[in-house]
Amino acid sequence: MKGAPSFLNDFVGSIDGLLPVDRLFDGVADIVFFIKDAEGRYLAVNDTLVERCGLKSRDELLGRAVDEVFPAPLAGEFASQDSEVLRSGTAIRDRLELHLYPGGASGWCLTYKQPVRAKDGRIVGLCGISRDLDALHGPDDEFGALSTALDQIHRHYDEPLRLPKLAEMAGLSVYQFDQRIRGLFHLTAGQYILKVRLDAACEQLAGSKEPIAQVALACGYSDQSAFSRQFKQAVGISPLEYRRRFSERS
Repeated sequence: MKGAPSFLNDFVGSIDGLLPVDRLFDGVADIVFFIKDAEGRYLAVNDTLVERCGLKSRDELLGRAVDEVFPAPLAGEFASQDSEVLRSGTAIRDRLELHLYPGGASGWCLTYKQPVRAKDGRIVGLCGISRDLDALHGPDDEFGALSTALDQIHRHYDEPLRLPKLAEMAGLSVYQFDQRIRGLFHLTAGQYILKVRLDAACEQLAGSKEPIAQVALACGYSDQSAFSRQFKQAVGISPLEYRRRFSERS
């Protein structure tokens, strides 16, 4: 793919051309894959996304933004997500959301979006996938309420999160809520909350110079020592060592 934006070529270093990352996902019909530039325009996509947009080829999608290919309600949500990632540099993980399929059908998926940075640390785009959920994960009519509870976890992981309250938001018992989380993420509800907090901690440790105690507080821990113990148990190294290894500004 000659003439690709420089940040894409950074993915492959000195290799002449671009690794066919989009082709890697072509054989997986239940996963949408994309790379976008800093303006939210598609630079690489897999066949699944082309088909979902009702188009015949990649060329019809590349260079276009979401508001040019998706209907207004969905386009606004997708564009808002992109802006959030590009502005803040914070990844989106486990976003439970509704997608449209060819023929007008709709279904639920889990979306992940990650900022793409140039060698100097600037955010120059984003990449992401959306994975379809099948009926084995739960009835479609439960996903809407469950997405509200998951959004609560992702937006308020710095606050106390009580399982009974989250289950109530999802219209489920605590047991049912835990089972739905297990079905989606292969984690208990409590483990999932821990994962969200530690994901946030990893991003803050690598992307800022905030004191470890401040990172702990921002991720829902009032005790730095408890945070450090739990972080090392889950990640395998201390928060300080993680920062030394992975800081984007070092």
